[in-house]
Amino acid sequence: MKIFKEIPTELPKTPLLDSVTFPSDLRSFSINELETLANELREFLLYSVGQSGGHLGGGLGVVELTIILHYLYNTPYDNLVWDVGHQAYPHKILTGRKDKITTIRKKNGLAPFPSISESEYDAFGVGHSSTSLSALVGMAIASKESSPDKKHVAVIGDGAMTAGMAFEALSHIGHLKPNLLIVLNDNDMSISENVGGLSNYFSRIWASKIYKGIKKSGSSFLKPLPQAYHLARKVETQMKAMVAPGSIFEELGLNYIGPIDGHNLKELNDVISNLKEFDGPQFLHVITKKGAGLDSAEADRIGFHAIGKIKSIKDKQSKQKKYQDIFGEWIIDMAKVSEDLIGITPAMREGSGLVEFSKKFPDRYFDVAIAEQHSVTFAAGLSVEKKKPVLAIYSTFLQRGYDQLIHDVAVQNLDVTFALDRSGLVGEDGPTHSGNYDIAYLRCIPNMVICTPSDENETRKLLTTAYLYNGPASVRYPRGTGPNSKIDKDLKPLNIGEANIINEESSEIVILNFGTLLKEANEISKELKATLVDMRFVKPLDEKLLKKLLKKAEVFISIEDGSIMGGAGSAVQEFASNENLKVRSILFGIPDRFIEHASREEMLIEAGLDIKSIKSKLSKLL
Repeated sequence: MKIFKEIPTELPKTPLLDSVTFPSDLRSFSINELETLANELREFLLYSVGQSGGHLGGGLGVVELTIILHYLYNTPYDNLVWDVGHQAYPHKILTGRKDKITTIRKKNGLAPFPSISESEYDAFGVGHSSTSLSALVGMAIASKESSPDKKHVAVIGDGAMTAGMAFEALSHIGHLKPNLLIVLNDNDMSISENVGGLSNYFSRIWASKIYKGIKKSGSSFLKPLPQAYHLARKVETQMKAMVAPGSIFEELGLNYIGPIDGHNLKELNDVISNLKEFDGPQFLHVITKKGAGLDSAEADRIGFHAIGKIKSIKDKQSKQKKYQDIFGEWIIDMAKVSEDLIGITPAMREGSGLVEFSKKFPDRYFDVAIAEQHSVTFAAGLSVEKKKPVLAIYSTFLQRGYDQLIHDVAVQNLDVTFALDRSGLVGEDGPTHSGNYDIAYLRCIPNMVICTPSDENETRKLLTTAYLYNGPASVRYPRGTGPNSKIDKDLKPLNIGEANIINEESSEIVILNFGTLLKEANEISKELKATLVDMRFVKPLDEKLLKKLLKKAEVFISIEDGSIMGGAGSAVQEFASNENLKVRSILFGIPDRFIEHASREEMLIEAGLDIKSIKSKLSKLL
């Protein structure tokens, strides 16, 4: 493997890669040519991500694996599913999208993850982790009769294997025993560091056709030796226990092979070419390096998981704090005065702003891995024993723990604070990561308090308010920076459900702001000479204030960075209807469709939530 010292800023020369438009083009290459292709692909990947920004480390780690899978399998006829999709950039480059790869994550460009609407080579759309195995077994069962020769492969990372959904699928696969291959891409040594000559040697034996023949005791040349199968199985089990960590997969009914070096093309070719001919579920464990081939990425796997454009890496970073930083400072300050505070995250320590908290309060910090359901019920259990858990979780990921939120927290009215990062439209990661629905899916749950802060200072105040409230409460805030408001460092709560009147002018038009689009709401209110209220809470609403204002108003306008259907504006409509208030309503929010990946600003325009779009709609309606 060629090692690069830095990310190239000029388009590299890649003659062999340039000859590959689709995977069929590389299937005539020799192993030596595949080695050259891997070096060229890695260099081109470095260059392209340096130009576009995006996920880098995972893709660098699977260059060789991607090449071999497309070399050996008849994609797109054979199904190749990438879990999460962070590591799928090399796959996109080899499947007809090389010339468009620098548009990835941009408006009208390539999707950030595999997408079935983008390419026939993307067998399944992904974004959240741990879905690949369930999809794969569905594909294998569905095509068993109609296309018995069709192969099915999933590549899943060691992080994604921590999720319960992955093990639910493994259990089902072990029961059904379909013909498929699961490749565990272990890039963190989290399952095993035992890769080397001995394990590679035994992996080649276990994956060999001769050994497979010995295990099939019905073969003609083994009929005189009926004990051969049992002997082979016994020896295999004992040797695997010595050199491999795969006994759990064997117990689930899968044929475990590995671990092998995921950067050794010949090793990968020898093992996988045999496994693809075996019947039943095969499980191949490969060890890779996240960021492989780039010195700095290998040294800092977390920092190079995803990067900005190469220019932004070199440019001086902005000192303005992000909302996650506001949360990170708040939880440390609150932990100093509240000994019962426990911080929880499902594998989002860096993204949620919990790095410093984890260092200062290691005994009160829990990263439960990619296990959102468990994180919610774990918090519920802590609350039962009078601790005060704070679950820092992305809005889009809390969707995965919805039953636990209702059944284990809300029904029992337990004291759990949900810090919902990445709420609303998030930008380049697209619809799988946008937090559009938390207001709608939370406000229908009894006992919930829902806070929608409008800036950094309000975020800190409402985090305190939610934390000190004795029951389930959520605080939603977006990705990135806000208006850079001055932060009050005190830890005094606001009154639950009390809104904030920003200006009180015309009684005929009332603008109700929910969340961080207050700047837009303020500009509109000045133009219309309307009363503007920062509502702060979706649940409970400030019913006293609303009744007073809406009795006199001809129209109320609600603005929120969340789903219109079931959202905050809908909550006000329901209140007005219940109170028999004859007031017209105009609701601004995210429409009933998925907004595709673009910058956050471009997504807001697409949703009609930018100032120009809001003014245009109001000019027609008022």
